[in-house]
Amino acid sequence: LSILCLGDCQLHTSCGIQKCTTDFVSLTSHLNAALEDFDLEFCKALRAYSVCTYRNSKVCRGNLVYHSAVLGIGDLMTQRNCTKDGPTSSASPEMAHDPCNYSGYTEVREHRGGGKTPLPTYLFCGLFGDPHLRTFKDHFQTCKVEGAWPLIDNNYLSVQVTNVPVVPGSSATATKKITIIFKSYQDCTDQKVYQAMTDDLPAAFVDGTTSGGDGNTRSLHIVEKVSGKYIEMHARYIGTTVYIRQLGHYLTLAIRMPQELVMAYEESQDLQLCVNGCPSSERIDQSGHLPLPVMGKLLPWGAAAHPLSGYTLETATTKCHEKMLVKDIYFYSCVFDLLTTGDANFTAAAHSAMQDVEALHPSKEHWHIFPRSGGGGVGRDGRFFVSLGFLCLIFVAYL
Repeated sequence: LSILCLGDCQLHTSCGIQKCTTDFVSLTSHLNAALEDFDLEFCKALRAYSVCTYRNSKVCRGNLVYHSAVLGIGDLMTQRNCTKDGPTSSASPEMAHDPCNYSGYTEVREHRGGGKTPLPTYLFCGLFGDPHLRTFKDHFQTCKVEGAWPLIDNNYLSVQVTNVPVVPGSSATATKKITIIFKSYQDCTDQKVYQAMTDDLPAAFVDGTTSGGDGNTRSLHIVEKVSGKYIEMHARYIGTTVYIRQLGHYLTLAIRMPQELVMAYEESQDLQLCVNGCPSSERIDQSGHLPLPVMGKLLPWGAAAHPLSGYTLETATTKCHEKMLVKDIYFYSCVFDLLTTGDANFTAAAHSAMQDVEALHPSKEHWHIFPRSGGGGVGRDGRFFVSLGFLCLIFVAYL
């Protein structure tokens, strides 16, 4: 085969033509021309070869070996009477590997290992409200983290949020800016930067494009769900989905990402809120307790409550219950945010955050995080003590 070059070919490192050719050889080396289905299988392999070269057309356009391969494929298709449209080979684990499809890649690795291996583990992280953080470990925290902080910083993706105070005199903050960097990856995408700010939630990357890599494979693309209010980003090549919303004057973020990619970072990248949570000095809760917010300040447990926000505990509870029937930690975060800010948009933020969990979190049994009783316990007429990891919300219960 004149189109094959498996020796010391001088190829551009970003051009994947040699891999395409190696895969084609792997698919056809076992075929016997005397067999009845030879032409059928050979044509399927040729079409797979053609798809692979097309995927590399942009990065290989100046490569002579690439152009020779394209011409050779055309000649062989003519010789074997192969149609351009039709099934492609997938029996070979090498050929089944689509580097721009993370789920396909994991299937390949399972096939190579012989027998079944566990499916890839996906993790969820979310940030909303004042702000409340749900880490990849399903820890729920409320933090200050004023200014710019990294949520995620690994070898594939960087996500940074900028938070500002929401109420004068209170340490509570909310997110007004999100910057996301999808790092360049093989032939799937060039580096793409996305930036959202309050009242500026674009449906495109900063360079004006809406996708990365080959537009036909759509290995990375943005989908606008509600103009200026809700966008989704789908990075198929790293199995990652990101939701960003604007609710009121602030932004929320939810992300699902494979565990093995989440953990692909250097020691210098260990400050990641989604991975390790907020530093203890940045948590609003004190010694595990988040006192009732009143008059822009945090009052000790049991103090009289007459919030400046305009909401009492009873009216805030009623307001949150309108959208959130399950009294999980998202419900109580909603109540806390209303008492802190008086901004009803935080009710929608908590509700949407729960919807994002249901859409992206891989384990349904872990969607809802329920308070664990402790201290004074849970009672209808007593104080309500909510303990969850490092977060405790303390309210006078109206349950």
